[in-house]
Amino acid sequence: MTFQDLQAMKRVSDPQISPSGKWVMFSVTDVSLEKNSKVNHLWVVPLAGGAEKQLTFGDGESIGRFSPDGRMISLTMKDQIFEMPWNEAKGTVGKAIQVTNVDGGADGAIWSPDSKRLMFVASVYPECSDLGDWAKEDACDKAKDEAADKSPVKAMIFDHLLYRHWNAFTGEKRSHVLVVDSADGRGLRDLTPRSAVGDAETPTFSLGGPLGYAWAPDSKEIAYVTNLEVGFAKPGVWPQPGESTNNDVFTLRLDKPFAKAVKVSTSPGSDDGPAYSPDGKWLAWRSQKRNGFESDLFALAVYDRSAKTVRNLKLMVPEITSPPKKHPLDQWVDEFTWAPSSDAIYFASGSRGGEDIYNVDLLKDVVTDYSHWEKKDPIDGGDAPGEYGEIRLSSDGRWLVASRMSVHEPSKLILWDVLNAQYENDAAASKGLEERQLTTLNVELLNQLDLHPLEPFEFEGAAGKKVEGFIVKPPNFDPAKKYPVKFLMHGGPQTAWGDSWSYRWNWELLAADGYVVIGVNRRGSTGYGQKFVDEVSGDWGGKAFVDLMKGLDYAEATFPFIDKNRECALGASYGGFMANWVLTHTDRFKCIVTHDGLYNAESAFGTTEELWFNEWEFRPLAANGEVEQTRPAYPWDYFDKPTAENPFRKNSPMLYIRNARTPTLVVHSQKDYRLDVSEGFQLFTALQLRGVPSKMLYFPDEGHWILKPQNSQLWYETVDDWCDRWLGVNKYASVGPEKNPMAHSVAPQVGGSTK
Repeated sequence: MTFQDLQAMKRVSDPQISPSGKWVMFSVTDVSLEKNSKVNHLWVVPLAGGAEKQLTFGDGESIGRFSPDGRMISLTMKDQIFEMPWNEAKGTVGKAIQVTNVDGGADGAIWSPDSKRLMFVASVYPECSDLGDWAKEDACDKAKDEAADKSPVKAMIFDHLLYRHWNAFTGEKRSHVLVVDSADGRGLRDLTPRSAVGDAETPTFSLGGPLGYAWAPDSKEIAYVTNLEVGFAKPGVWPQPGESTNNDVFTLRLDKPFAKAVKVSTSPGSDDGPAYSPDGKWLAWRSQKRNGFESDLFALAVYDRSAKTVRNLKLMVPEITSPPKKHPLDQWVDEFTWAPSSDAIYFASGSRGGEDIYNVDLLKDVVTDYSHWEKKDPIDGGDAPGEYGEIRLSSDGRWLVASRMSVHEPSKLILWDVLNAQYENDAAASKGLEERQLTTLNVELLNQLDLHPLEPFEFEGAAGKKVEGFIVKPPNFDPAKKYPVKFLMHGGPQTAWGDSWSYRWNWELLAADGYVVIGVNRRGSTGYGQKFVDEVSGDWGGKAFVDLMKGLDYAEATFPFIDKNRECALGASYGGFMANWVLTHTDRFKCIVTHDGLYNAESAFGTTEELWFNEWEFRPLAANGEVEQTRPAYPWDYFDKPTAENPFRKNSPMLYIRNARTPTLVVHSQKDYRLDVSEGFQLFTALQLRGVPSKMLYFPDEGHWILKPQNSQLWYETVDDWCDRWLGVNKYASVGPEKNPMAHSVAPQVGGSTK
């Protein structure tokens, strides 16, 4: 596979089943390397099977949704909400009708169940939202935007934290939830004015997570997610914006003119992704227990709208034993959808490198695994499980449509007949439903490529804990040969490597030029129980580092085709921190690639934006080995403590930079506000002054991820060349690995010159 092949893949997502169950509409993103662009269009495919066809052909169309009455679809294009007449018989659309003309744009429209209104999100000035009339509010927004555009002064004044977020400065606008009459665009109303939510984003910011707003089945009530601790924060009082993760679910009656929103969630942690049951009896959402910990266990909460009570489902998994037993499902609920009968919920959850789909009986809390996968011995050719997501059910409850991807295949849409599934017995997991592929847009290209599956292996990590790793072999693999290694370390730290396709760190493309690619789901990885997740917090350079090194030890001893003398370590985000930690704690690698990694935890605390992350992750460990939870961690609380008692210095690669000898490629971007570019500059400066072979790849126009096609191409070319150069492969094979002058010496102290 080449980089051009990767960009030629059609990116399939967001399936939507038509009300009659005849069609599935979905989004396809096309990438043009020549134009350096990504453009999204809407497609449809018959649910019964058949060829896909493109629906829209403009400059970019997304968020396609069928009206419940089956007469229209809504979509976003030109930064506004449009509607198109829908022909159910032919699967075609008519001429687009513009519904909104909101200053600053509108997005994310969803239909009311009676098909009369659309709820959507727009960016507004909070002070304009209390004017009580949309025409006045929009005129106020427009006047402020025009004044800002005309002013030659572009300076900004901050009087609160979270003044920038991820890759942009926050500015004075906030997202609000609005409603509008369909087709004619009348009745537009801001449902979350400043008087209700203060300065908070509503719904709260989400990186592709569940939708933060929903309609009740009677179209008279909505639910939305916001954080009033942020919205009404006061200077000097905890929590400040950027410190709290206490997102809550609110409901609001639309049939009562002066109704006020009611908070229905009760957890001190984050609550998000509200969804009403089809019969209107329940409101469900994802819920976390601990405020400030964004990677706490995501449970599934249900709210009885009549009794006004909340309970977390226990999610018990039956075991095939005599007598029958059950154990709790200690995994995150990543997304969910209601069964049409309202007595069950389908949800996706990560497990051991895969993402499975489950069904839970609402009354019994009994879980059925619908994508059951029996792990095989990887040495005998067993593959990893793949990842499912974007679950949709037909209105009759028979058909389940979802996306599925693996490390060797990008996302496609699949179909299951869930009503006619056969089970081993009533108390056991499904054998695995017969899966039918709906979309085939990438099949022709994939058939031309030699892509190997993700193969799992298991080993004993730190403190004797079982840890899982994965390996991908290169094209034209010959077990008799020796192959260089790219050792990948994932970010998060609370994420995981899995059997999934990526356009930023694509395992197949990294293996394509003759490498074995290896990754380890070390401490902090999801899908192995919440205790395993928790064991990285406060201990960034501890058990996780040991897990990684032991995983590579195991791979070297188990797979004879690995050349342990030609290995490069690569990582981004927390993986970039770990690359910096590896750089300063071992000389086993011939090269290192560190992308957007933390180098100096004390300086990173003052330059990041989501402060809850650093305040939690750098809390010291208590005597029982668990992270201290009584108060947030601030660097100034440890200024007089020795390094061993200072979690910020103890976990800073900067403190150990004198040990660095390995040739290192530093990658960082100017608009990365999660880990400021100064972290990369500090590391590169130290490496240059220490005389360590190093290079820096700097992107002035990217954030935490490299997203622009041509920038991505440069990233892959630079990273691959760095690995080839220091491992002596591909175009460097004839001359062998570049000599590292630091390999057998102590790093010289190089001073600056004023001459």
